[in-house]
Amino acid sequence: MDSELVVTRFNAHVDPALHIWGWEVPVYLFLGGLTAGVMVLASLLAMRGHRSRWVRWLPLAAPVLISVGMLALLLDLENKERVYSFYLHLQVLSPMSWGSWILLVVYPATAALGLAGLTEDEVGALSGWAPLRATGLGRLVGWAHGQVVGWLHALRWTNVIVGIGLAVYTGILLSTLVARPAWNSAVLGPLFLASGLSTGAAFMMLFPLEHDEHRTLVEWDILAIAAELGLIVLYLIGLATSGLSGREGLALFVGGPYTASFWALVVFTGLGVPLVLEVVERRGGRRPYLLVPSLVLVGGLALRWVLVSAGQA
Repeated sequence: MDSELVVTRFNAHVDPALHIWGWEVPVYLFLGGLTAGVMVLASLLAMRGHRSRWVRWLPLAAPVLISVGMLALLLDLENKERVYSFYLHLQVLSPMSWGSWILLVVYPATAALGLAGLTEDEVGALSGWAPLRATGLGRLVGWAHGQVVGWLHALRWTNVIVGIGLAVYTGILLSTLVARPAWNSAVLGPLFLASGLSTGAAFMMLFPLEHDEHRTLVEWDILAIAAELGLIVLYLIGLATSGLSGREGLALFVGGPYTASFWALVVFTGLGVPLVLEVVERRGGRRPYLLVPSLVLVGGLALRWVLVSAGQA
């Protein structure tokens, strides 16, 4: 006797295909990686003796960047009033729990590093800034600077470690969802770390750094982009060799609906072209100024957008 199953449920987010995460999640992942890149690279530049104004100031951009990303994530949450529950306990085996605590550490780590790097004249100017002076926070700036300036070396290493954790977490967040073929890859953590370092370098290159600082960032970005390309190859090979579900995930990027966006926006525009231009610049060619950083940032956002969308296809 044949049986017939009739399903009367309809949910626009689930039927006919699972699609829960919208634009907010890739934007959050992108800004999280970008923040991590700034934290790591600004600290490493300072450790190498680069002390220009922008190298010392850019850590203060990190709280702003991650706040915009967290706002996007908050917009995506169904039960916004329960955000506090992430901080009631730490689930050791939950990447989302670890990520929540890492995000919380980003604020004091970057603010302390930015304040510690200020000169006495800059502290005085910031303390006298009208909005801070009017709210009585001007004195707090001077006091906080005095408390953290002696910890500058430790703060740099703290930012490197926390930044790496933040970047890797954004990739692991997807890779733990093993039911989605495009996300079921251990490569996503290292891939998002390399991408975060590259987009962080690109963001920093938008500012008027000194020549040696810019040159160092170009060298590091070349390495980061090369690592990204290698990890993408490993990611695709992993999908191709992980059974039927993996091959279904691979088909999304090779002949499937995400083929054009993945290869044109991510691989060619966001990685290939910037890599060639930076290698040419490194060998004495003309500096492309805003072109390379802009392409890298577009590619970094496209990478996360395509992967998040493909995982829900």
